[in-house]
Amino acid sequence: MLYILNYYKLDKIQTTKILIMKRKSLISTLVVLFLFASTIVFALEKPTVKSNPEMPENVTAIIKKSCFGCHNTESKNEDAKEELDFKKLNTLSLMKQISAYKHIGETVEDNDMPPKKFLEKYPEKKLTSEEKQVLIAWAKKEAEVLVKSK
Repeated sequence: MLYILNYYKLDKIQTTKILIMKRKSLISTLVVLFLFASTIVFALEKPTVKSNPEMPENVTAIIKKSCFGCHNTESKNEDAKEELDFKKLNTLSLMKQISAYKHIGETVEDNDMPPKKFLEKYPEKKLTSEEKQVLIAWAKKEAEVLVKSK
């Protein structure tokens, strides 16, 4: 850049002024791009209020029995809490809620939850076939309701 400015035989003051103007232009462009990008991210991640935040009693009972011990805010199991926190489920963005419900249904259907190692220690927490069907149907219904509300 300097060699181009020197080609036009500009003195140091003129050269410095041009460089400062270009730098200001670049900085203002970057600020505008940052504001635009942060607006888009905020719009995508904005928490939504779910239309039906209350779980049916039968679903609540199953989750309390077999899931909530690990998947809640106060859990000592950091991995499980990070993967899914039932207390925060309704505060997630719409897309994250849909994804969470889909994940719940798939995980239960694939018999990945509760984990086998956990069930060795607490066999009474095992989901029955009926409980699995209830959770899968509930998760699918919740995801569908959220998809339609988009």
